[in-house]
Amino acid sequence: MKLLIVESKGKIEKLQSILGPEWKVAACFGHVRDLPPKALGFSDSDFEPYYEETERGAGIIGRLKTLVKSASEVYLASDPDREGEAIAWHLWQCLKLKDYKRITFAEITESAVKAAIAAPRKIDMGQVDAQKARRVLDRAYGWLTSGPLSRACGCKSAGRVQTPGVCLIVERERERTAFTTTTHYGVELSFEAVDNVADGWKAQWISKDWIPDGQEYFLDKDVAAKVEALRTLEVLDCPQSESRKAPPAPFSTSVLQQTAKKALGFAPKKTMELAQGLYESGAITYMRTDSVNLSAEAQESIRRFCIDRQWPVVATPRTWKAKGNAQEAHECVRPTHIEVENAGETEDHKKLYALIRLRTLATQLEDTVYAVTVLKLGADVGGKEALFEARGRSIVSPGWRVVYEDSGAVADADDAEGGGQEPALPVPAMKVGTKATAVAGRLLTKNTKPASRYDEASLVRELEKRGIGRPSTYVSIIETIKNRGYVTLEKDQFVPTPLGSTLYDAVKGRFGFVEYETTQNLESALDGIVEGKTSYNAVVAPAYSALAAEVGAFEKATGKVCPDCGKAMRHIVKPAKGKYKGCDFWGCSGYPDCKHTM
Repeated sequence: MKLLIVESKGKIEKLQSILGPEWKVAACFGHVRDLPPKALGFSDSDFEPYYEETERGAGIIGRLKTLVKSASEVYLASDPDREGEAIAWHLWQCLKLKDYKRITFAEITESAVKAAIAAPRKIDMGQVDAQKARRVLDRAYGWLTSGPLSRACGCKSAGRVQTPGVCLIVERERERTAFTTTTHYGVELSFEAVDNVADGWKAQWISKDWIPDGQEYFLDKDVAAKVEALRTLEVLDCPQSESRKAPPAPFSTSVLQQTAKKALGFAPKKTMELAQGLYESGAITYMRTDSVNLSAEAQESIRRFCIDRQWPVVATPRTWKAKGNAQEAHECVRPTHIEVENAGETEDHKKLYALIRLRTLATQLEDTVYAVTVLKLGADVGGKEALFEARGRSIVSPGWRVVYEDSGAVADADDAEGGGQEPALPVPAMKVGTKATAVAGRLLTKNTKPASRYDEASLVRELEKRGIGRPSTYVSIIETIKNRGYVTLEKDQFVPTPLGSTLYDAVKGRFGFVEYETTQNLESALDGIVEGKTSYNAVVAPAYSALAAEVGAFEKATGKVCPDCGKAMRHIVKPAKGKYKGCDFWGCSGYPDCKHTM
C-alpha cells in the first residue's frame, strides 16, 4: 500500500478515485505542530524555534504513524505553497520518516496528480525557512508588543500584518474627517436627436480654461448659469477614431476576491471557502496564487474550445506580467476542464465557478473594438469662448465580450481594476462649422467628496498594492482586525473603533513593523530566503533586534522601569489561592537575572 498525505479531508474522495485501491489517501488537517502557545517559542540567541504538537495534531500524528507502518512508500502532498512545504517538513519530522517523496499539484486531475507522482522531490528548505521566519517574527511582534500595549493603552494585541491593516483604515478615516467639502459648478447641455442618434445626446462644459490661477475647481455660479443658458453652438471639431480594449488578466487570488465581492456580493472569506471547495472537487486550480498566467497546456485547450465555438481567438496567446513581488510558482485560478460549464455543489459554488470560467475564456480572445466619436463645440459667453465636448462610442467588434453575451452574464472587465471608458451611447458625426441646437441645459452643482472608506474588496486591493501579506493572509487579516474590536463594518465599509484609533496612536512612529515600506521589505526578504539570496538568521536577527529595542523604548516612555537594570517592570497579579495568595506587585521583566520588585 502506498500512502498519500494531503492537508484537507475534502480532497480524499477525489484523489482516492484517481489513484485506486493500491493507494491510501489520508489528511493531516493542516499544521500538526506549532510554537508553544504560552511561551515565546524560540531562542533569542540563535532564533531556532522549538515546536510542540498541537492538541489536535497529536492524535493525527498517532493515526498517521499507524498508516506509515504498513505503507511501502509515503508521499507528502500538502499544498503547493510555503505553508504546505512547512507542513510537509513537520510531518517528515513527526512521523520520523527515513524515506519520503514530496509532491505537489496545482489541480486535482488525473493527469496532474499522476505527473506529480512520477516526479517526486525532496522538501524545499528555502520555502520551509521562509515560513519559519514568518512564523517566528509574527510571534515576536505579537508576543513582545501585546503586553506593553495592553498596559499602556488597553490594546491587547498587535501583529506584523494586522496592525498595518488597522493603520490603513484609521488613516483613511482621519483623512475623511479632515476633508473640507468644496462646492463647484459645471454645465451639461442636451441636444436634439440627429441622424442615427435617435434619443438625443449630451455635451459637457470644459471649464478648465475658466478656472482662475490657484483654484482647482470652478466656483462662480453666476458665470456657470450664463454658460448653461447657451442654446446654439458651433461644431469646432469632430475626430473619429477606433479604440480597443483587451480582456482582463486571469484571476489571481486577490483580484478574484475583489471581483467576487463586486460582482456577486461575496465577502473574501466566503469566496475563499467556495474556491477551496471547487479546488478540492477538482473543478479549479489551486486558489492561493499571485500568478496571472496560464500554462501552455491550459492555453491550448482554451483556444481549441473557443475555436470550436467560432469565437474570435487572438492570433498570439496572451500572457501578463505579474505585479511587483508576486510569487508565481503556480498558475492563475482557472477551471481544470474548460469544457465543463457548471461545477459545484451549491448555487454559490456555481456562481463563483462561472465567474472564473468566463474570465478564463475571455483571456484568449481578440480585443473589443469600439468606434469613438469626440464632438467639440463652442459658443461665446461675454467675449470668451465656452468649449463643450461630447464623447461616445459604439461596439464595432465585440471580441472577448462575446463570451459574456453568449452566457447572458455581465462582463466583469472593469470591476476590480477600476477601468474607465467612454459612454456607451454614440454621438453624431457633424461637419465642422455647422450649428448644433441644445434643447435644454442643466447647471450642475457638485460637491467634492473625501476618499471612500475601505470595504473588504478595496482593503484587499490596498494590502496587495502595498505588499502587506500574501494571498493566503488577506482573509485572516480582515477577520483578525474585526474580531479584536479594532474596526467595525458599517454599510459594508470599515470604520475604526476608538480602540483601533488608540492602537494607531500608540504604535505609529514607535514601531517600524507598522510602516508600510518596512512590511513590504520584510515580504521581499522572505522571498529572498526562498530564492537563496539570504538566510533565515540574516532576516530574523536584525528584525528581532530592532523590535526589542523599540519595545524597550516604548516601555520606558509609557511604563515603569526597573531602577536596578533599566528593563521594563511588569504588573503581576497572583490568584487568591496558593502560596502567594492575592499578591499584586510589579516585577522586573529581566527575572531571574534581576529580582527587583515593587
